[in-house]
Parts: sequence; C-alpha cells; structure tokens
Amino acid sequence: MTSLPIITENTAIPASTTPPGSPGSPDSTLLPISETFVSVQGEGLLTGVPSVFIRMSGCNLRCAWCDTPYASWAPEGTRRSIADLVAEARAARVGHAVITGGEPMLFDAVEPLCAALRAAAIHITIETAGTIARPPTRLACDLMSISPKLASSTPRNDPRDPTGVWAERHESRRLNIPALNTLITEYDHQLKFVVSTTADLAEIEALLSRLPAVSPTRVLLMPEGTAPPTAEVRQWLVRECVARNWRYCTRLHIDLFGHLRGT
Repeated sequence: MTSLPIITENTAIPASTTPPGSPGSPDSTLLPISETFVSVQGEGLLTGVPSVFIRMSGCNLRCAWCDTPYASWAPEGTRRSIADLVAEARAARVGHAVITGGEPMLFDAVEPLCAALRAAAIHITIETAGTIARPPTRLACDLMSISPKLASSTPRNDPRDPTGVWAERHESRRLNIPALNTLITEYDHQLKFVVSTTADLAEIEALLSRLPAVSPTRVLLMPEGTAPPTAEVRQWLVRECVARNWRYCTRLHIDLFGHLRGT
C-alpha cells in the first residue's frame, strides 16, 4: 500500500497533490481506496447480508477508538477508477455494496461511483459520520448509515496527536447538525452510535432532540471495542435499548472473524 495525503474537507491542497476523487481533484474518475472485499454486513439493519465493501481512504475526523486507522489516522491505499470498482462489485454477484471509509462523503467522485452502482442494480449503503451532506439528486443511496460521533470519540491525550491539533479539529467537526438534518430528511437512514458508558446515553438523547423525528427503531447502539463485548456490557446495553425502544447493534463480523482487515 502507498501512503496517501491526509485530507479534510477544509484542507486546501494544491491541485497537483489533491487525491483523485476529492474536491479540486484534476481527475474525478479515480478514488483513493484502502481496500475492497466481499463479506457479510456486520452492523445495522442489513446485518448478515452478503455485500461488497469499498473502503475509501481519508477522513475529516480522528476518532480515539477508530477501528480502521489505515483509512483515517494514517490513510493508505491505491487510486482506482470508478469503472474498475463497479466491475468488481458486479463480479461479486452479491447485489449489495457498502461504501465506507474513512469518510466517503469527502470525495466528489462518490457521486458518479454510486450512480454507476445504481445503474448496475446494486443496493447501496453509505457509511458516514454525518458531517457532510450531499443531496439525493446527486447521490444515489438506498441506506444512509449515519454514525454521529459522541464526545467520547475525541482523541484527548492521544499519542498519535502529540500537539492536540487533531483533538481540537475533531471536537469542532464531529457534529454538523444541518448536515445530519439533511441526511435524515432526504435518505432512508439508520443512526448508529458507538457507546462507551452510560453517560453516552444522555448525549444521544440530547442530540436526537435537535434532529428531525427519527423512528426509535432506526436508532442503534453498538458497544465500543474491537473484541466481542462481555456479557455484562451486552446486558446493560440491551436493557437501555429496551427502555427506549432502540435497537441493539451487534458486530457480526467481529464475532465471525475477529478484528481483521478484509472481513
């Protein structure tokens, strides 16, 4: 893998070094791709559905607990054409594609990629933090899987961020209420929250009060970590979901394969 420049939606990068597919790129048919693979969807409403995963490399956030640092903290990958990615998705013959990252909504080329997948009759899930909104007139998406980042995601005192610059950036960017409003209003969606402690629940409730009405059955709670949760963690989180009519979100891929790339 070759290292890619760190990008954010607010970073001005000269055209000659802008990763293809991102705003200002000289070639809108290429995207920085960390990995592609076929597996089953491990999280959310489509858990267990065979899918081809297209992981873009580059993110505007730096979550403390990020489980794909090779697409965020130290983005790596190769530049691939939309035609190549769509051909791979068609060849997989699974009927579902998951566009993930990193943050796929950073890249303008996500729009023609999704248009081509839609033309191939492939169901499209986009996994996003919800900090960037693109209108459905430009972006084909069957399920917008939104994972708003809570305060516990900010990388405070993180050795990967010795100056604290990313902690400051992350905290200022992790929530974009207008973008969330647009995504929830315009797309079929799920809201998937990574939960660390009971304190996160009040924060989730406060955030939901600022958003358009979301069906409780579209609010999913997922325990933090890259290993199967303990019985104790599962039990308290299930109790909280039942009390609010929210959904408990398993991580089937972790249960099946462990914390491995390409699964």
